[in-house]
Amino acid sequence: MRLQIVVAFVALVGLGGCTTTPDPAGSADSTFDWPMVSQTQLRGADLEAAIVTASASPLGSFENPVRAARPSGQRDYLERLRCADGTAPRFQRTGSLGPGVFGSIVDGYRVDCADGYQADVVMDMYHRNHVELGAVPGFTVLAP
Repeated sequence: MRLQIVVAFVALVGLGGCTTTPDPAGSADSTFDWPMVSQTQLRGADLEAAIVTASASPLGSFENPVRAARPSGQRDYLERLRCADGTAPRFQRTGSLGPGVFGSIVDGYRVDCADGYQADVVMDMYHRNHVELGAVPGFTVLAP
């Protein structure tokens, strides 16, 4: 019994060192590491060329993912989508899909309308300050 108490105490003290502190800048996405992103994402002329090539494919496809800034940008975009009847769809992240056409990891989302229409939308959250204005096929999108 005494050994169990000692082990529990040591574990609690050890876990105390794992706590985090708030981001001094107060960012909602404080855990998002932009320096890491810049090492994996296309930039400059290479990025512009990839965007032109991607635009030949439907927005939201693996070949032309919706570009967003951070996880909050992905949510903002999905919350602005509207189904054919004008209502907001439900959406759920289905997971990471691996490296995309812009050189960064892309995420998949399942988007469902009340009338039964479903779409899989691919998103790339590593585009600093970008706000997507276009709508994925089958939806409209509200202005930001």
